[in-house]
Amino acid sequence: MNKPALFNLKRPHQFFGLGFGLGLAPKAPGTFGTLAALPFIFTTMYFPLWLQIVFAVVISIFGIWACGKTADDLGVHDHPAIVWDEVAGFYITMIGAALSWQSLLVGFLLFRFFDIAKPGPIRFLDKRVHGGVGIMADDVLAGIFSLICVQALFKMGYLPF
Repeated sequence: MNKPALFNLKRPHQFFGLGFGLGLAPKAPGTFGTLAALPFIFTTMYFPLWLQIVFAVVISIFGIWACGKTADDLGVHDHPAIVWDEVAGFYITMIGAALSWQSLLVGFLLFRFFDIAKPGPIRFLDKRVHGGVGIMADDVLAGIFSLICVQALFKMGYLPF
């Protein structure tokens, strides 16, 4: 039997796992939770590319712990309020992007598309990998797909970077 969903933002793993509380939005928690990546994106936008990649790896590995422990607390594998995976995925989407409102909007929309539609390998990871790794893996891959699209749009001249 599942434990009742007990949210406690005073617990560090839940504070982060729930995207600083944005995952508790009553509607579209994943969409709101994605916005929790913005401070990280803005803080690291002028970092060298290699450091942005290292940061993405760190927040993803951290997310395995935070999301897995939060899921255990809630008794639900991937509760909709757990959104640190969206934070990591959107951050990955924006690696190496010179930021503008257009690039942020396109990156956001692409990431949400891949995260919600879960094409091919993203769906495979979502269905077959469990625990903290499973919660994070599909969003990390959605972020990588979105990153490729954002960079392709830039190279083709469709995004003002």
